[in-house]
Amino acid sequence: MQMGIANKKAPELRVQHWIGANGFGRQPLRLSDLGEGYKVLYCFQHWCPGCHSRGFPTLKRLVDSLEDLGFGFAVIQTVFEGSDQNTADKLRDEQLRYGLQLPFGHDVPPDGERYPTVMEDYRTAGTPWFIVIDPAGEVIFNDFQIEADRFIAALAGEDVEFS
Repeated sequence: MQMGIANKKAPELRVQHWIGANGFGRQPLRLSDLGEGYKVLYCFQHWCPGCHSRGFPTLKRLVDSLEDLGFGFAVIQTVFEGSDQNTADKLRDEQLRYGLQLPFGHDVPPDGERYPTVMEDYRTAGTPWFIVIDPAGEVIFNDFQIEADRFIAALAGEDVEFS
């Protein structure tokens, strides 16, 4: 599996199990449900220490700074290992733990496949993982760690790289 698909058209999400911002089940999320602006997808696993020490705090910083600017956010548990602990019931736990009123998805490998759909479609390589999609639908960032302050500065028109 090749890592990342930056600078390519974002594949539509194929995750089947979702909860809405209120913790209740919802229809499968489509990228268009996240609005017409930038979209940030955050992939995690419940048992991943880096997801909790770095990933979720970074996501929280991005949401707090960018949600009011029309950014759309979704959180996806990509279950590529530890399916006995990275379960769908953990989605609401994480929503509440981090105060994130965002849609959360639970992505397990489809029958006969090795990797969850987001990992396969976006060529991710583990967790925590950030995917940023621009308003034209192109993946502009796809990697383990994003520097939140540099990314926010880059969006403000400052001449910086955000990776």
